[in-house]
Amino acid sequence: MVPTHGDTAGPSSSQDDPAASVKKRNSNRPQYHPFTQQQLPACKPILAPQTVIPVLLFVGVVFIVIGLGCIAASNRVVEVVYEYETSCIPRHMLGNKVAYIQNPSIDKTCTWILKVPRDMKHPIYVYYQLDKFYQNHRRYVKSRSDKQLRDPKEANSTQQYCKPEATTEHGSAVVPCGLVAWSLFNDTYSFARGNNRALRVHKRGISWRSEREHIFGKQVFPRNFQKGALIGGGTLDPRIPLSEQEDLIVWMRTAALPTFRKLYGRIEADLRAGELVTVTTQNNYNTYSFGGKKALVLSTAGVLGGRNGFLGRGYAVVGLACLLLALLLTMLCLVFPLKEEHLALQYPLLRPATVTMHA
Repeated sequence: MVPTHGDTAGPSSSQDDPAASVKKRNSNRPQYHPFTQQQLPACKPILAPQTVIPVLLFVGVVFIVIGLGCIAASNRVVEVVYEYETSCIPRHMLGNKVAYIQNPSIDKTCTWILKVPRDMKHPIYVYYQLDKFYQNHRRYVKSRSDKQLRDPKEANSTQQYCKPEATTEHGSAVVPCGLVAWSLFNDTYSFARGNNRALRVHKRGISWRSEREHIFGKQVFPRNFQKGALIGGGTLDPRIPLSEQEDLIVWMRTAALPTFRKLYGRIEADLRAGELVTVTTQNNYNTYSFGGKKALVLSTAGVLGGRNGFLGRGYAVVGLACLLLALLLTMLCLVFPLKEEHLALQYPLLRPATVTMHA
């Protein structure tokens, strides 16, 4: 039978044509470039002992020198720390600290004497330190409104961010709102030298200038603050704008750790070694409900800020580790010497490689 037109074998397809297959493969090939073919010039050093050991020695010596310098700078800072959360409580109320701090009829004035261990050059920074106070809690950090702090027109439009301290019982807006402002630290300190001469504490310039000028508005005034049934902390003068309430500005820069210090003020006077300083405190802040601690800190400042030996010790430890590692590698090279051909055989990946592009 003669095959019909439909049964007749037609011409072969392009996939059977070698020339078409080569043309198709060439069309899919990306354009040649040294970057796509991994042929860019590169430095591939061989980490030989005669290179690694000097580098470790250099890094170790430099880090130890930096660490010793940091430790010396930290040791030059004079610091006096006094914890007073229990020393200010009457003895008969030590078993019920919460009742003491919540009773407004009890006088919270507390006085003690500090002895200056070494000469302290001005400015002497006054800090208050809190322990077990978690300002980094997510609910606490979110309970504020930066729009309200900056713009007086936003007093009523951003209350959803400030719960549960957003409005009063009558629905009026609270300015500044939120838990951060509501829990403002309200202990106060005053100082006098041994001859009963008062030491003035300067409160201006203790906050960041960028926050005073850009975050806290000059036309925003406190309103309905601490007017609820439960008082959280300090109060604010409604006649002073928030940009000038520097205690509030310092407090609202939340701390990252549960133990932190915040600047209270500066003393622009020198104190001599052995001098007695009388401190009078109003012990108002309630740290007893959550088992916290509080302390007063007097400190000078060095080239690296306050007293903190962690940075210097960290540099010194890393430097010693580098020196010990260099010594260990030196001993291994003396006991088991390696030749260059041995290095090339044992570490082939460290040799320069050539990438060839195949069709």
